Amino acid sequence: MRELILLRHAHAEPPATGQEDLDRPLSAVGLAEAEAAGRWLKEKGVMPDCILCSPARRTRETLEAVLGVTGYVEKKLDDDIYDATPGALISLIDKYAEVDRLLVVGHNPGLEQLVAFMTEGSTSEYRGMPPAGIAVLQFDREAAIEPGVAKLTQFWWP
Repeated sequence: MRELILLRHAHAEPPATGQEDLDRPLSAVGLAEAEAAGRWLKEKGVMPDCILCSPARRTRETLEAVLGVTGYVEKKLDDDIYDATPGALISLIDKYAEVDRLLVVGHNPGLEQLVAFMTEGSTSEYRGMPPAGIAVLQFDREAAIEPGVAKLTQFWWP
């Protein structure tokens, strides 16, 4: 079995005048949420083998706060995660088929739609994924990522 862990970035500051969306930092609340997400991952033993992270500042800061609690894991920034559709995320995840437990740190609506697609078979069935929310999906090692292939085994939010 493979596991896919999806982590939405924690609460970010609203954009300052003239600030690019990619440069928005975490808020103080967001930092606390990210640390709580790290504690949850560590307590549940849901430690990834590899991490893919959006290059947005808020996702990188979320990940750094998580790793500050859990300890270091191989990580890669991937531009394709920012503003990604479920299809783009699936293409990216497919490139890491050999990874037993992959963590993707990204954004909505792509992450919540990916959860719905993989578990319910439709992106219109999504139920939301709050800031710093974590969804753990499990599916057969040999299974192609397609509608309804995964089981949602854990869901957490601060």
